[in-house]
Amino acid sequence: MSYAVALAKPYGTADVDRALGIAATVGRFAEGDLLSIRDHQGEHDRSEPIRRTETHSLQPGTSTWSGFGST
Repeated sequence: MSYAVALAKPYGTADVDRALGIAATVGRFAEGDLLSIRDHQGEHDRSEPIRRTETHSLQPGTSTWSGFGST
């Protein structure tokens, strides 16, 4: 936690607080993880999370099963 306080001085409390929240969510508290998360957020700042739709899914679909059971 002292590391988070030290990071808050140059980067600001809002950025470090957001990085702490993500670190807690994903269970990443090894040395350097908090700074890495904060740096990533600085490079990829998004106010809203990315929401994938059906057109951008990695799911291949069920078309290969269309002939299943037919002779």
